[in-house]
Amino acid sequence: MVELAPTPRDTLFREGTAALYRFRSPEGAAPRPGRAPLLLVPSLINRWYVLDLRPGASLARALVDAGFDVYCLDWGVPESEDRYLEWDAVVARVGRMVRRVARATGAPRVGLLGYCIGGTLSAIYAALEPESVGALVNLAGPIDFAEGGMLAHMVDPRWFDPAAIAAAGNVGAEQMQSGFVALRPTAQLGKWLSFLDRLGDDQRMEAFQALEEWSSANIPFPGAAYAKYIRDLYQANALAKGTHHVAGRRVDLGQIRCPVLTVVTDRDVICPPPAAQALNQLSGSGDKSLLVIPGGHVGAVVGGSAPKQLYPKLAEWFGRALSN
Repeated sequence: MVELAPTPRDTLFREGTAALYRFRSPEGAAPRPGRAPLLLVPSLINRWYVLDLRPGASLARALVDAGFDVYCLDWGVPESEDRYLEWDAVVARVGRMVRRVARATGAPRVGLLGYCIGGTLSAIYAALEPESVGALVNLAGPIDFAEGGMLAHMVDPRWFDPAAIAAAGNVGAEQMQSGFVALRPTAQLGKWLSFLDRLGDDQRMEAFQALEEWSSANIPFPGAAYAKYIRDLYQANALAKGTHHVAGRRVDLGQIRCPVLTVVTDRDVICPPPAAQALNQLSGSGDKSLLVIPGGHVGAVVGGSAPKQLYPKLAEWFGRALSN
């Protein structure tokens, strides 16, 4: 049985269904002094442990081993009453988690790494509260939704009404998963052919089983938040245009002043590279970098090449960015 979320952690804080974890340093080790802590912000619609999937494929563990004090936001699984959770409240939750990390560590600023929708949310928060963020990594999170590819086409306002979808309550994992399957209709067949190819290879089978278990545990999208997310960001492209508002405040990505790293994957159909790269064009930072890694939206983060391609480069970048 494959071990999921293997990095030892403690629960620092709970809020509703959400939790804030702190990963423990290996015995006899401690985070390097003088570095800002890191907060990982995963996607809102997937379980958090894609960032700590299994032994040997854990971004969280790689950052801990590199000497960082690492925290992670677990969004939890929305309940029926969370259908009323607004997008503004989702962004506010990121802010409360940042402040909890700052309070626990005494650090004036926190390093943020957001993955997928978590990258979008992290960029929004960094624009609203730039003094709180010491460095920002957008890991395959869409910013310019006009570059959203087939997903953007699927939710075109000419034939898609997000308010009508959300009127029934939270948007179920099955509903969203069907959209992702439509992006690559033959992916399921390819997956099972690859399963047959892995038979007899214990390490590859373990990787396959871990990813299967994680991908089958998708979670609902709170209805009210979903409606605004689709309407404002996908249909109006308000974030890239500078017309997106959160709690009455305009989100101006030009207010982001900290070092920024955008990470894109070359075969990503969920967040095509131009959708994420827009952060580098729109942010006001004087220190902006782009990292292109091979793979798809998920595989590049937890696949066999991630420990060699992604993890050490993120640790190196954070080490430099948070030492300025």
